[in-house]
Amino acid sequence: MCGEPRRAALDCRPMTQADLTRQRLVRAALELFTAEGYHATTTPQIAKKAGVAEGTIYRHFRSKQHLLNELYRAAARWATKVVAETAATQTGAHEKLNDVGRGLAAGAAREPAVARLFFIQRHGALLDEESHKTARDFRLALEGVIAQGKADGSVKPGAAELSAREWTGEHAGVQTAIDAAWDAIKGG
Repeated sequence: MCGEPRRAALDCRPMTQADLTRQRLVRAALELFTAEGYHATTTPQIAKKAGVAEGTIYRHFRSKQHLLNELYRAAARWATKVVAETAATQTGAHEKLNDVGRGLAAGAAREPAVARLFFIQRHGALLDEESHKTARDFRLALEGVIAQGKADGSVKPGAAELSAREWTGEHAGVQTAIDAAWDAIKGG
């Protein structure tokens, strides 16, 4: 809680009007980028959806592209955290990969636009070096879990192809996909 030592993850300061405005801009841009696409979304649309003047965007972000990168990095950090928290558990690779899949699916169910932005939409040249680094961090964390499985023989050697789909955590296909993915990579 606030005031307790060693709780750095919890931000206890009251939200300012600027914080609230930034939050509305982020939510508006996220919804528009994932529904309409980055290139089809204009800054006047973002401002209108957020209920602010267009110039307000530039008080919080250098450009529309900077806003996209901020959103992308936040999504990548969320996905990496899911993998890292699972990787830290004292379970085998099968359980860890199952938990990663469920954790990502649950997060996608709560915030589908965040998952869509990170896993489905391709932004390539629009991403800055920091965004590329956060994407690498996710990939490396996931590869670490897979490497653990290869080391203990529960994942067969060689490359494993991964793909993303848009499912809710309760979707009947989630466990089927997790089981099928596991069957595709499991070792002897």
